[in-house]
Amino acid sequence: MMFLAPVAAGALLLAGCSSSDDAGSAASTTTTGSAATADDSPGAVTAALTCPVDEPSTGTAVDWELTGVTGALEVVGPTEDTAPLIAVDTPLEVDETVVETLVPGDGDEVTDSSMVTVCYTGVNGRDGEVFDSAFEQGAPAQFGATQVIPGFADALVGQQEGATVAVAISPEDGYPQGTPDGAIEPGDTLVFALSILAVD
Repeated sequence: MMFLAPVAAGALLLAGCSSSDDAGSAASTTTTGSAATADDSPGAVTAALTCPVDEPSTGTAVDWELTGVTGALEVVGPTEDTAPLIAVDTPLEVDETVVETLVPGDGDEVTDSSMVTVCYTGVNGRDGEVFDSAFEQGAPAQFGATQVIPGFADALVGQQEGATVAVAISPEDGYPQGTPDGAIEPGDTLVFALSILAVD
């Protein structure tokens, strides 16, 4: 099942916030940060950035492999020209979150207080299906580095701008009770591959 990026980004944001005021503020930034203005504000930077939509070529080398408590995964990381590819031997379950830096960045470091602009694809380990993808939308999302589910924050904080990262998120660091719409169920392991385009 596919979600539109703003909806799913909002779900990620809401999961990591301690108050509804913070969540509303962050969600507004994510969905309205695309004003095309001729300045260096975060919104203007986001508007100028895109996510590649093309898949990697057949036979592209796998960048990361992980065997879970059950199942396994393989990730071909994103590049400047291609989206990532996540293949899951289902059902994939991990009992702790595992972060893998595929390509280190060389820009500003992501801190707890950073706003980040990210291209990402998320796959549910239960069925191997993509449930959200900024890459498929062709446009990045922008949000606070810790205004997301804990496992996604683990994949961001400490990285540098320009990094590509993959993460297998345990149910406890994702959505322990599932999502209200039932698309992510209690106990689901989530896998993301992402590119950090900008850090503010």
